[in-house]
Amino acid sequence: MQRIILTYGVIAGFVVAIPLFLMGTLMADNPPSGAVGMAIGYLIMLIAFTAIFVAVKRHRDDHKGGVIRFLPALGMGAAIALIASLFYVVAWEAVLAINGGDFIAEMSARMLEERRAAGATAGELASLQSQMAQMQDLYANPLFRVLITLTEILPIGLLVALVSAALLCNPRFLPAQRTA
Repeated sequence: MQRIILTYGVIAGFVVAIPLFLMGTLMADNPPSGAVGMAIGYLIMLIAFTAIFVAVKRHRDDHKGGVIRFLPALGMGAAIALIASLFYVVAWEAVLAINGGDFIAEMSARMLEERRAAGATAGELASLQSQMAQMQDLYANPLFRVLITLTEILPIGLLVALVSAALLCNPRFLPAQRTA
């Protein structure tokens, strides 16, 4: 089981980390807009986390005789999600290292400009600027930055693991195809 977890975790990790790294480095000067960029990112995460479903099903069908209990399936999916999430964190740290690490400053400037264009008052802008300054201070701490980055991806992986375990603990759901 550990081999399957490691194999599929690494596959999911590469599927999620390579696009993040390429978008973060090659498109750093002209990233997709907020909502579009988020949609692309979460779509890539979901595609990567299909590896959880495939791995649990393969383990169930090939090694468990077509039956797996919920908790072992969930644990397997969670382990794959954690490995892929660590790849995501490493890719993000590499992007920050290559781009100079001023992501929060750029994001703050963008957010302030968007709010200014939307007609925010001087008080609202000052409050947002203060919040963003606090965020910049926190984001400078590598441990905090890693935890924030993990919160972007790990919950999605855990949700996919939960759904996969719930579906695949039923042996009648996509039963193994036996060849004669």
